Amino acid sequence: MDFVSTRGGGEPVSFNEAFARGLAPDGGLYVPRHLPMLPQSILVEDALPYAALAWDFLSLFDNDHDSEHLIDIIDRSYGDFSDTMNAPLQQLADNLFVLELFHGPSLSFKDFGLQLIGSLFEEQIERTGVPINVLGATSGDTGSAAIHGLAGKKGAKVFILYPEGRISELQERQMTCTGADNIYPIPIQGTFDDGQAIVKELMSDLAFKEEMRLSAINSINVVRVLAQCVYYVHAFTQLPPDNRDDISFVVPTGNFGNIFAGWMVHQMGLPVDRFVVATNQNDILYRLFNTGEYKPDAVRPSHAPSMDIQVASNFERFLYYHNEKNAKATMAQMEQFKKDGSIKIANFNASNFAATRSTDEDILKNIRMVKEKYDYVVDPHTACGFQDLDLSSTHVILATAHPAKFPDTIQKAIGETPTDPALEKLKKKEMVKYPVAATAEAVRKFLKENGI
Repeated sequence: MDFVSTRGGGEPVSFNEAFARGLAPDGGLYVPRHLPMLPQSILVEDALPYAALAWDFLSLFDNDHDSEHLIDIIDRSYGDFSDTMNAPLQQLADNLFVLELFHGPSLSFKDFGLQLIGSLFEEQIERTGVPINVLGATSGDTGSAAIHGLAGKKGAKVFILYPEGRISELQERQMTCTGADNIYPIPIQGTFDDGQAIVKELMSDLAFKEEMRLSAINSINVVRVLAQCVYYVHAFTQLPPDNRDDISFVVPTGNFGNIFAGWMVHQMGLPVDRFVVATNQNDILYRLFNTGEYKPDAVRPSHAPSMDIQVASNFERFLYYHNEKNAKATMAQMEQFKKDGSIKIANFNASNFAATRSTDEDILKNIRMVKEKYDYVVDPHTACGFQDLDLSSTHVILATAHPAKFPDTIQKAIGETPTDPALEKLKKKEMVKYPVAATAEAVRKFLKENGI
């Protein structure tokens, strides 16, 4: 399978090259040249083991690893999840299901993409003999998942920017208490969007990227999105046969990567009727799907900090497909967005999408409601998925993180403090972090001084 840039620059590249580059040379995002149809053998009556399904799916895109090699990479990536299903589906009511995506090492859905990316980076370093510096930005969970996947790995150093004071204490501890000397958590004064802008600027500087051998772990890396496609298929095959018609996936999202993965696999033949974009009060995606205008506003800290985002990176990929793969039109729109700070999308058709918005009060109310009605505890991001539900048809809500990562908010909502043994251990460890000014030049200097 070849991969092309959403902005049309350069030649098509292979799976390995798209993975290694992260961002395309023209500043665009890589997408598959075409989306193959899902083999019917995947949509079976009984759910396949997660690793087997991941191999079936990723084999459609990865022509660079032979079967045995890819199996080994996948087994290493998904072998230490706490549930044998990896992503079990819990039924709360006749038409209401929760897909638990928090059974990985860092207790968030990001583990599905970043455990695989960590294994692929390890394989890349072994194959090429070339060390790498991994650069990313996080609004909370991406950083801890990336760090867990690469902590202590030879030939890799990991630099993660995060907004200081805008993530939960336990999210920060997951990044800063690893004890690994190849990990550099970098708190910045600003927002996730500020960190992501720095990452994109440095990744777009091709000379610097080459000099420092930079690789990306954010969902600008297409392999992360492909990895997340798998659990949508896994969820569908866990549904009872009577619930496989008129399905809605409800996806808490800020950066649009999680829900874009579902939309991609829908285009490949997964029988899903709609996707519900569940936002918090930083509601650029809610406004987009209701007005057709993509216009960031100020980021306001919320009870769901991983969604405190106003510039959704993966929206460019969706725009490319909305433009019927017209890369010139996509590039023009992204240039207009950079110049004007917003774009109005003509003839915006989002028939497969709906959107909801949750305030902080809504989040607390939804956590309480789910506990009282279903005796189930959800984290603040997953709580956004319970906003304005119409259960006349099947709804699958993606549970994006373990509630124990946000004890203060859960305590405030229901008077309980969820715990997890791995998180409790972190409370006794010293945090190690490397504050850097929130500018590309300051981060560039830090990378040069500390990179491998």
